[in-house]
Amino acid sequence: MIAIVVSRADSASEHIGEQLLDVGDWDLREDPSRPDADGGGTYYRTDGFELREFDELHIELEDPVAAFDCDPEFLAFVSRHSGETGELLTAHVTGNFGPAPYGGEPETLARAAPGAEKRVVEALAAYAPEGYEVGIECTHHGPTATAVPSLFVELGSDEPQWTDSEAARAVARAVLDLRGTGADLIGGAGETGDGDTRPRHVVGFGGGHYAPRFTRIVRETEWAVGHIGADWALGEMGAPDANSDVIEQAFARSRADLAVIEGDRPDLAATVEELGHRVVSETWVREVGDRPLSLVERLEAEIATVDEGLRFGEVAPASPDAIRVRPLPGELLSRAQGVDADAARAAVEANAVAFDTEQAGTRATGRAAFAAGGGSPGYDDLVAELAAVLERGYDAVEVADGAVIARETAFDPGLAAERGVPEGPAFGRLANGESVDVDGETVAPEDVSRARRERFPIE
Repeated sequence: MIAIVVSRADSASEHIGEQLLDVGDWDLREDPSRPDADGGGTYYRTDGFELREFDELHIELEDPVAAFDCDPEFLAFVSRHSGETGELLTAHVTGNFGPAPYGGEPETLARAAPGAEKRVVEALAAYAPEGYEVGIECTHHGPTATAVPSLFVELGSDEPQWTDSEAARAVARAVLDLRGTGADLIGGAGETGDGDTRPRHVVGFGGGHYAPRFTRIVRETEWAVGHIGADWALGEMGAPDANSDVIEQAFARSRADLAVIEGDRPDLAATVEELGHRVVSETWVREVGDRPLSLVERLEAEIATVDEGLRFGEVAPASPDAIRVRPLPGELLSRAQGVDADAARAAVEANAVAFDTEQAGTRATGRAAFAAGGGSPGYDDLVAELAAVLERGYDAVEVADGAVIARETAFDPGLAAERGVPEGPAFGRLANGESVDVDGETVAPEDVSRARRERFPIE
């Protein structure tokens, strides 16, 4: 069950509430045990949701959970967004990294609902009227003491938008799309059934109020973002080492072990690491995607970290233990990259679970992990595909005797010089397979070519 909180002190909240009742198939109920002002009196139930109205502004409600006749997975506060940001639909979790001018307690963060935030942002983007932007905000106001995770879903940013029925209906539909979901984003399409059910949440630090980096993570990756301490909020919080309890709250109440930090903040990064958490990059989040976290941990331990160059292939092993790490066929790979770099990279991706790279992740090198056991592409398949790439640059290629053997008949500048061919355009014509005349004598390409054999070890 998801609890929806509507505030009568907020015209946009009331408007969204009206649209919720219009869109959904609700049962009207009565609760005489508490005043109307505190969520009692008339309330509403539909499959997966209970909606109650309160007189106070959301940010002043200490903990509305007790008003609900259910055990909610999380609270969804439908609210206005105020600012000079035009037509905007947004979501965020609540709390205060520093003082508390807008509700809640200072230096206190509420229990976040990162997975619900991600899902509602996806729905807002699907339903948003033309002209409306969709995003998330940093952590910046109360309440902070909710007994269950919570998030705000907001319509902004001024009176014309607060009275916009189409936009309010979009927010209502997005909230109802949360039916059957929980507060967290657990696992992913790549989980292997090994019991690893850690939430795919990160904590965000740094950046602006509207958090473009963290909005990208929410909207473009398989990860969710919990609490976000924007630049201004971190400034109000003060030195990280003196406020490690607040930073730890951000992880604990986001149910996260990882942080993404915007900008250069070595003191903050050091405090995060001292607390036992890890700082990762946006690249890490994107590259890991929905892959099993236990598999990623093993690959980073045995090959390289993502930020050092680890990249993932298309092969999914049966389990994190069902892999074999071994060196790539270096000489063969290097030559194939020289013939067709894109095709060589595609061959590695198609046959490996993961592999090391250089040159900012663009060139495969070093070690790779292959799926153990039959039925999946592996090392031998990679060798065969790289040999096929070489065929574009050689006359004949074969796999034999622990190596790939490539043969070609190629233009030999030394032989051309012996025949009196001057360097320059004539060399180029011969190399391209054209005959040339030298002092009245025709020199054919085969006259100045030499057979060459190259061996690329694969064991």
